[in-house]
Amino acid sequence: MNSPILMKGFFFALILTFTANITTLAQEANFEAAERFTGDKMEKLIGNTSVYPRWIEDTNNFWYPFENSEGKNWYFVNAEQASQRLLFDQENMASQLTLIFERPFNSKDLDLKDFEYDTDKERFTFHVDSIEFTYNLNGNDLIKGDSLKEEEDEQWATYSPDSTYIAFAKDHNLYVMRSDDEDSTEIQLSEDGERWFSYQADEGDTTSNERLRTNARFFDDETKLYVTRSDMREVDELWVINSLTERPELETYKYGMPGEDEIGIDHVEVFDIATRNRVRMDTDKWEDQDLRANFGNHQTGDYRASSSDKLYIYRENRLSDKVDVLIGDTESGETEILLSETSKPYFNWSYQYLGIMNDGEEYLWWSERTGWGQLYRYDSEGNLINQITDGNFVVGDVVKVDTADKKIFFEAFGRDGDNPYHSNLYSVEFDGSDFKHLTPENANHWISESDEDNYFVDNISRVDQPTRTVLRDENGRVRLTLQEVDMTAAEEIGWEAPEEFKIKAADGVTDIYGVMWKPFDFDSTKSYPIISYVYPGPQTEPFPTSFSLQGYTGRNQALAQLGFVVVAFGNRGGSPMRSRYYHTYGYDNLRDYPLADNKYGIEQLAARHPFINDDKVGIFGHSGGGFMSTAALLTYPDFYTAAVSSAGNHDNNIYNTWWGETHHGVTEVKKTVKEMNGDSVEVEKEVIAFESEIKTNAELAENLKGHLLLVHGDMDNNVHPANTLRLVDALVKAGKRFDMMILPGQRHGFGPYQPYFERQKWYYFAQHLLGDYRTNVDFNLPEDE
Repeated sequence: MNSPILMKGFFFALILTFTANITTLAQEANFEAAERFTGDKMEKLIGNTSVYPRWIEDTNNFWYPFENSEGKNWYFVNAEQASQRLLFDQENMASQLTLIFERPFNSKDLDLKDFEYDTDKERFTFHVDSIEFTYNLNGNDLIKGDSLKEEEDEQWATYSPDSTYIAFAKDHNLYVMRSDDEDSTEIQLSEDGERWFSYQADEGDTTSNERLRTNARFFDDETKLYVTRSDMREVDELWVINSLTERPELETYKYGMPGEDEIGIDHVEVFDIATRNRVRMDTDKWEDQDLRANFGNHQTGDYRASSSDKLYIYRENRLSDKVDVLIGDTESGETEILLSETSKPYFNWSYQYLGIMNDGEEYLWWSERTGWGQLYRYDSEGNLINQITDGNFVVGDVVKVDTADKKIFFEAFGRDGDNPYHSNLYSVEFDGSDFKHLTPENANHWISESDEDNYFVDNISRVDQPTRTVLRDENGRVRLTLQEVDMTAAEEIGWEAPEEFKIKAADGVTDIYGVMWKPFDFDSTKSYPIISYVYPGPQTEPFPTSFSLQGYTGRNQALAQLGFVVVAFGNRGGSPMRSRYYHTYGYDNLRDYPLADNKYGIEQLAARHPFINDDKVGIFGHSGGGFMSTAALLTYPDFYTAAVSSAGNHDNNIYNTWWGETHHGVTEVKKTVKEMNGDSVEVEKEVIAFESEIKTNAELAENLKGHLLLVHGDMDNNVHPANTLRLVDALVKAGKRFDMMILPGQRHGFGPYQPYFERQKWYYFAQHLLGDYRTNVDFNLPEDE
């Protein structure tokens, strides 16, 4: 028989052993290091990491601001002469401003508001303390102007190309007036506009008799306007509530969901300003089609005819697998099909492109018909002349087209270099000959093209290689080095670049690429929990491809300093920069397709690196990444330890029509309905309808074992808060413990609440992956947030 004293001693020893084990397992998160290396603080330390040139219209000249350890400077570049100089003397500018304002100015940080080049006057303008100034390009004289008047709010105004007219909407109808008319005589062009079938940009506006911005746009010759007007009257409504107004306020908007009968009907209309006639373009073909007039790519501008007698219209069916390009006669409204394309399971919208050569003598067209995005050339009747590019790589944005020399400059992915996500610049003749690689450096190339001749500003970088910015000519020759990012100051306080890596997808064959961030006090003999930052695609993947200190690069870098290895890598179905097979992999499986690749990728990294502890695995993401991170935690509950899921579309059946139907799929069906005919007799009628059903995270709620933090803005009118609340309902019914944070007044992005959310994420992972449950650590929010 054991004595009470011996038993008491045994239990005391047991408690000491248990406490010692807990102490050994727990690790304090390094919040101080995380704060020291946030993206905002790194940017203040280093400055800019890219050059954003402002090309001067109809010239080969540009200017740009650039901030580094030497302060903020403005530069002027003449591309033809390959010369760069300071736009003005900083010290001299500070002295002149000091004389004018009778107070000191910091020459290294001049606060010049709205600095821009006035093409008409050929000089720069800016203002300081509401005083307007002008600065001549070839002088050093600062000319003080008048105090800026409190400008009338003209957000309602859409100016014609030469500013002859202003278009606007009022009472949901379309108006124009001459910009030089002192009496502001309004010309009403439509009379049938109404709420939800409107000419206003804000279709649901209830304000009466006020000038508001319109969706209409002018043709270049200023004789006509065109508009794509959507009839949303039968589409069901959604609501969010602004709880921060004096009295909580309801916001109503229209929102079509996958498989619904009513998702809106598009109409393309043209208005003649002189005659005030309206022409409705003949576009009927498919049920619930998507129409876009004068569609274009941000890199190359609008693809408009040289006169207003023609209009190009992009038309896509609801299944998103058939596309027509129409040429419309703006006098009669008649249209004819120029090009048609079928691309299953859906057409790749990321790089859609139509190039109109010499007002329609020839056309350039982007297609994935071979499984890889390539360029094709067509004649004026829409007949194929030749395939311009060919190979197992993807043509991205067309950067510039030189019609005189019949040469195309374009970006492409996966043809050269080690990383298929690195953009490279190429040129090729219209007939496919003289194919040239213009950016030979093994890095990502962010390109900005000249307005006049073929010059290019190239920001060259990798995640582990700070940016070097150069000026290139049409042959790719470097004419001038503009800037090089210097990371010395960051390295002196311990900063190190993240690392690129390559692993395999769960099929064991497909290459997957990613980036790893480590603590700057990294010790390879220690064991670190791993956190995966995710976004499933299919329009992008979560890892950076170029050098940056901000965004999720900065956030992941700060998170790693707590004592984690943070990774971000792709998955099959993730990116249109790769093959058609790769980026459509998730079709018909919108919830589950990226999950196996993420789990298998972490397992490979843990096997490769002994310092990774795959018994403590975190995962997080925003929007689609919020959806994916929760799905991963619930699908592999014995693998993932904790997830932070923000603004997740956990139920894509109540997310928007286009996303769910395009990337998961929708089925076209025929239904028989009953309706009353003209003689008030009930008759049967066959109609086309669409069905879609997408797996939800709520269906997996009973699997929860780990720690889950759900975060949503209560005014998110993109991914409605109901996406998170439906998951909450399922978790409650399943009797599961979880955490939730609602951010009041915030939309899909968390805006000023982002720094608070970031620190909540730090503490959540510190608790559940490191065992750091301290409650006396302050939230050191940035003062300027």
